[in-house]
Amino acid sequence: MGNEEVKYGADQIQILEGLEAVRKRPGMYIGTTASRGLHHLVYEIVDNSVDEALAGFCNHIEVTINEDNTIIVKDNGRGIPVDVNHKSGLTGVEVVFTILHAGGKFGGGGYKVSGGLHGVGASVVNALSEWLEVQVTRDGKVYEQRYERGKVCYPLKVVGDAPEGATGTRVYFKPDALIFKETTIYDYNILKQRLREMAFLTKGLRITLTDLRVEEGEEPTSQTFHYEGGIKEFVEYLNKSKTSLYDEIMYFEGNKNNVQVEVSLQHNDSYTESIYTFVNNINTPEGGTHLEGFKAALTKTFNDYARANKMLKDNEDNLTGEDIREGLTAIISVKIEDPQFEGQTKQKLGNSEARGAVAGIVGEQLTYFLEQNPNVAKQILEKAILAQRARDAARKARDLTRRKSALDGLGLPGKLADCSDKDPKNCEIFIVEGDSAGGSAKTARSRATQAILPLRGKILNVEKARVDKIYANNEIKAMITAFGTGIHEDFDISKLRYNKIIIMTDADVDGAHIATLMLTFLYRFMPELIKEGHVYLAQPPLYKLEKNKKVWYAYSDEELNKILQDVGRDQNNKIQRYKGLGEMDPEQLWETTMDPERRVLLRVTIDEESESDIDVTFTTLMGDKVEPRREFIEKNAKFVKNLDI
Repeated sequence: MGNEEVKYGADQIQILEGLEAVRKRPGMYIGTTASRGLHHLVYEIVDNSVDEALAGFCNHIEVTINEDNTIIVKDNGRGIPVDVNHKSGLTGVEVVFTILHAGGKFGGGGYKVSGGLHGVGASVVNALSEWLEVQVTRDGKVYEQRYERGKVCYPLKVVGDAPEGATGTRVYFKPDALIFKETTIYDYNILKQRLREMAFLTKGLRITLTDLRVEEGEEPTSQTFHYEGGIKEFVEYLNKSKTSLYDEIMYFEGNKNNVQVEVSLQHNDSYTESIYTFVNNINTPEGGTHLEGFKAALTKTFNDYARANKMLKDNEDNLTGEDIREGLTAIISVKIEDPQFEGQTKQKLGNSEARGAVAGIVGEQLTYFLEQNPNVAKQILEKAILAQRARDAARKARDLTRRKSALDGLGLPGKLADCSDKDPKNCEIFIVEGDSAGGSAKTARSRATQAILPLRGKILNVEKARVDKIYANNEIKAMITAFGTGIHEDFDISKLRYNKIIIMTDADVDGAHIATLMLTFLYRFMPELIKEGHVYLAQPPLYKLEKNKKVWYAYSDEELNKILQDVGRDQNNKIQRYKGLGEMDPEQLWETTMDPERRVLLRVTIDEESESDIDVTFTTLMGDKVEPRREFIEKNAKFVKNLDI
């Protein structure tokens, strides 16, 4: 025994070095220690259970948020191996939770494909938790081990007998507040979106999410995600607030070049494409070779069909990919043994074999589908041919809106009051509704660095308009020209003329609608501006309080109450509720909403992990269908504050 003790001690030292590194630089392993990193801990553990499901050994994963924001992830897979790993002299459980880059994902023996990106999953979660307890049920016994900040509390031990045939793993952990300084509170909706996505991507798998943080007398919130149709149901979910062009949802699958491919698609009558790509269940927001293969196959197959069936005449141009993808919703999910990721944020697939695999499977099966369903083929191609005509009209309109160059200032919209500083880093532009507020803003601004673009009336709802209409709209033209970046394939962020684009609307229902129309436009045509953090919402005050010639501004009801508590409630208080920006004189507008030293700005962000849900929300709110919008409003009405009617 003595000899083993020494060996165990030596291993222990090496392990601590590994996990200490994680605690020193957590960002390297989970990206950030803000809310996103906190939620990432749950995905890492769930990924391990999903791997068991992909291998065919697990069909139910339960995730529970406890009252104290601790998490339990439980599955009915095989259970982590409890025998001793000869290389390290440690049990399989301890290897998984204490050694970086360990697990059944390397060397190809344990799992064919796996969801965790780096195989650092469980050990990183362990390192960043105040404590973690793992229970494994297998071979008729229940085993347990506990760790504190990554350090082993006791060797793996048997704590009971298991019911006959029961297997699985249960991980119970508390994120470390020393690491997650911003917040250790879980957001049910963020977890819900990601777990729903995982269930869509693994057909047949059941994932249950339960939130036990409830007021007394209330029932816990619980939802189960289970989709026998897999990504086919994912497309149905994404299209539910759109009107689909045809009833069938196409689904193609196959295995080629050692790449497992699943693709599902359906067109709707909107003008935007929504394509989401995944590798081993991980979202690849920047696409990559699997997306390239899909687009190439789609374009070629539809053009071949259109020519063969005389829908395109010999002298007509081929349809572009963009024409064919107008109104397309698609999910591309590939499983690869050794995925290579590229790009700054490792969000783009680089494996060349994926391009050929997706192109081959989609090309072959789509050709067959179109032959079998000529009506569907005809509907898609008629829409694409209309899109082609609109694109030609739009190109002519676009050539008119293109800026000569950011420096010569020619062709800037007449309504724009530009700033004098030409360095975009120092400049910001306020998009203001209405001429009266625009006038106040022009007087109030700091001329050197603040530009003002007043817009008349509500801008076009781009969710319901084709691209040629969008280019013909004066308000949108003015914005495109002022920003300088171009849109769609012409988009070039290096030409952005302002570091901050600030949407400044009234603090009422109309103002909120105008802000939503603007955000819809930016999200659909220049999403990079939002992703790179250039888009903000100004926060004008709701109240002005005057007392004995002193003035306070309040940006919410809570703030007003707090000020009233401080200054005392009596008849000397003069309280004004601002209905719109036009009610403020330039000086007040500057002090409250535009002065960089004192204002409050909200930065608009897109969380890539829930981008498909953002898409659904925009379509629900801005699209044609009334029923999904009503449901959304009823469900979210309880979160509304300060509704102004």
